[in-house]
Amino acid sequence: MKILFIAAESHPFMKVGGLGDVAYALPKALRRNNIDSRVILPKYGKIADSFKESMITIAEFEVSVGWRKQYCGLQYLEYDGIPFYFIDNEYYFNRDNAYGYDDDGERFAFFDRAVLEAIKYMEEFVPDVLHCNDWHTGMILPLLKQYYPEFSNIKTIFTVHNLQYQGLFSKDILKELLSLDDSYYNDAALKQYEGISFMRGGLNFSDKISTVSRTYAEEIKTSYYGEGLDELLNYRKEDLSGIVNGIDFELFNPGTDKDIYHNFDSKSIDGKAINKIELQKYLKLPVCSDVPMIGLVTRLVKQKGLDLVAHVLEELLQLEIQLVIVGTGDADYENMFKYIAGKYPEKMSANILFDNNLAKKVYASCDMFLMPSLFEPCGIGQLLALRYGTIPIVRETGGLKDTVNSYNEVDNTGNGFSFANYSAEDMLYTIRRAIYYYYDKKIWKKMVVNAMEEDNSWTQSAKLYEDLYKSLL
Repeated sequence: MKILFIAAESHPFMKVGGLGDVAYALPKALRRNNIDSRVILPKYGKIADSFKESMITIAEFEVSVGWRKQYCGLQYLEYDGIPFYFIDNEYYFNRDNAYGYDDDGERFAFFDRAVLEAIKYMEEFVPDVLHCNDWHTGMILPLLKQYYPEFSNIKTIFTVHNLQYQGLFSKDILKELLSLDDSYYNDAALKQYEGISFMRGGLNFSDKISTVSRTYAEEIKTSYYGEGLDELLNYRKEDLSGIVNGIDFELFNPGTDKDIYHNFDSKSIDGKAINKIELQKYLKLPVCSDVPMIGLVTRLVKQKGLDLVAHVLEELLQLEIQLVIVGTGDADYENMFKYIAGKYPEKMSANILFDNNLAKKVYASCDMFLMPSLFEPCGIGQLLALRYGTIPIVRETGGLKDTVNSYNEVDNTGNGFSFANYSAEDMLYTIRRAIYYYYDKKIWKKMVVNAMEEDNSWTQSAKLYEDLYKSLL
């Protein structure tokens, strides 16, 4: 099988969120199963020069963006055994960030059309399946149907990583940028509210739909989680499946990770205490290996349950704990965390920045990892926490529900602690419960060892994607 994985970001070139991890790790896992999986993404200006200098130009051609003809270069680089293609256009992609611009509709209309044109120049590689990801790739599906009859044998999968981000734009871009007529302006095609949605395009025109956990696949069929698309998702429920994400066990390995203070594994978990002490020194927190340290590495937005944290934060800090926060986001949350950290410098460290190196140190050093999300399609944080022996405390939603089993004192099973209701009081109770068992060193050690020995790699999930691809062919 030949799979072309299409995404707006991918490690190690450009990574904004979990999609960037998936776009690297899933194709890598598929290639281990002898599937020719390749990745295509924009050539962003922020990609490291060392990568750019190694890229080979395969072709140069023009891409239609409505009435415009725009330059496109197709470049190629193999990294870690994965073939990567890059769509080159400096006007659209030589910018500081991947998204968040007023012309994102035009940028990704160009990208989607450019991907389809690029397939013509891939010579020996003609994909059996186009695997599109999130709204940025949603227009590939209707454009494929409308303009590329020569690709009629290519099957398609559209994966929803987060339904909240839908690529909503004015109806004007239908003709202006996509060269699609008014027959596409309806609920069975692209119409969403009073405009058009790239996400709806992906959901309506793909052969199969997947999302990133079993629970999220069920949740998004309800009005509460469906973001206005639940009716469509129920209509296509037979084509919808949930496959939980994994993590790359080579990239995230506490036994070899050069970004943490001291390497350790499930046979030497005392190494976590060394990491903890070093992080306490770095963050200027009181040095004490016995105090429970809780980590929170996240975007500072409401989706991540931070209103729950804000509601009981000072009460939480009355407990004998240390709280370490790493992330950026909404100014209100940033300012609140900085203020409270200043008020309780012995208890809390607020690091309002995006620092992958510091994030890894938090995963390796903390005893617990907090994810009280309002919704969480899959979540990578809890999987990384488990890998590094840090026990997750989560709300039972999406992938968090699928991957974290709350500790059961009756049969001594579970890999974390969880609560069902979106309630600050329930969250605080669950944190207290985790702290209680933290001091039972026999129980806690077993939980940490079990967490580190779980297989949350891509092995099982890649096999499920392989089965999904085969079902199309």
